[in-house]
Amino acid sequence: MREVYVGIDVHKDENVFGSAFDGRAKGELIGKCSADMNRTLSFIRSYMKKNELTKEQLHICYEAGPTGFVLARRLISLGFDSQVIAPSKIPQRAGDKIKSDRLDACKLARLHRAGELVAVHIPDMEDEVIRDVCRGRTDAVNEAKRTKQQLKSFMLRNGYRYTGTANWSEAHMRYLRELVMPHRAQKMVMEEYLLRIDTATAQVVRIDDQMNLLLQTWSRRPFVEALMGFRGFQTTAAMVQTAEVGDFLRFGHPKHLMGFLGMVPRENSSGNKRSQGSITKCGNSHARWMLIESAGSYRYPPKISKALSKRQEGLSREVKALSWHAQNRLNNRWYKLMFRNIHPNKIKVAIARELSSYLWDLAHIIR
Repeated sequence: MREVYVGIDVHKDENVFGSAFDGRAKGELIGKCSADMNRTLSFIRSYMKKNELTKEQLHICYEAGPTGFVLARRLISLGFDSQVIAPSKIPQRAGDKIKSDRLDACKLARLHRAGELVAVHIPDMEDEVIRDVCRGRTDAVNEAKRTKQQLKSFMLRNGYRYTGTANWSEAHMRYLRELVMPHRAQKMVMEEYLLRIDTATAQVVRIDDQMNLLLQTWSRRPFVEALMGFRGFQTTAAMVQTAEVGDFLRFGHPKHLMGFLGMVPRENSSGNKRSQGSITKCGNSHARWMLIESAGSYRYPPKISKALSKRQEGLSREVKALSWHAQNRLNNRWYKLMFRNIHPNKIKVAIARELSSYLWDLAHIIR
C-alpha cells in the first residue's frame, strides 16, 4: 500500500497543497483552493478520488500559525492522519534562496515523508476555549495598564502630580475626576482616558466571572485546584498555566517541559569548550510569562498564609507536602543565587524553570 504525504501551506485566503509519494520522488504541486473549511475538505476528497487513495494512505501536515488548529481537529475527527508542525523546527538549507507558497507546500510534504518535522500538541476544543478566555483577560489587563500609563504621562506634561499614598485607588480616581484642566479640550481628553480605564477594568471583571463559570465544568479542574495550593498561583494564574500547557503528562521528563516553555539555556559547544547563553524562549510564551511571574513569590520566606491555607482546603496531604517542599527548596535556591550576585531577573527565571518540575510532579499526583 503506497503512502502519500501532503503538505499544506495555509493562509488567510487560500491553501496551497503539495505532495510527496513513497520513495525518493521529488515533491510536486497538487494545486490550491480557498481557505474555507468546506472547500479545503472537498479539495482533499477530490485528490483522494482522483488517485484512488484511502484515508489511511494519506498523511497531512501544515505549519502552526495564526489559522490555529481548527483544520487539524476537523481532519482528525474525520479519520485523517493530520499534524501541525512547529515552524521553528523545520530544517532550512543554506542554499534555499527562493521562497514561494508552492515550494513551501512541496517542502513540507518531502520533510514529512522523511520524518524530519516536529509536530506540536493540538489542544482539544475545551482547553482552547478556556485559553482564549484567559488570553482575552490578559489583553484587557494590558489595555488598562497601557491607558493608565498614557494618562499619567498626560498629567505630567500638564504639570499635575498626584501626591496620595496609592495610585489608581478610589482616592486617586476621585482626584482625577474632580481635577479642573486649563482648557476644556484637555478635560475631554482626560475623560476619554478615564472612560477607557473603566471599560477595560469592567471587561476584566466580566472575564473573571466567565473563567470561574468555565472552571466548574472543566475536565482539568482537579489539577487547577491542586495548583492553587502552590504559592503564587491563584485562580487566574492556575487556569492560564493549565490552559496553555494542557496535559502535563505528555512530557516524559521535566526537562522536556522546560524545553517546551523555552526556559533551557542556549548552547554552542564544541570539543572541550562548552558555551551557554540566554534561555531559548521557544515554545509557549504565555505559559512562560505566567510561570515566571508566579516564581517571583518564592523570594519570600516559606509561609502558609491565610489565603494559601484557604486555597489548600480539601487538598490531599501529598499535594500540601509538595507545595511546602517547593517553598523551602526554591526560597533557599533564590538566596543562594542572590548571594552570588546573580541578576534578579535571571534568578526569577532559574526559579521558574525549577518550579516547572514541581508542576510536572503535581500532574503525576493528580492523574
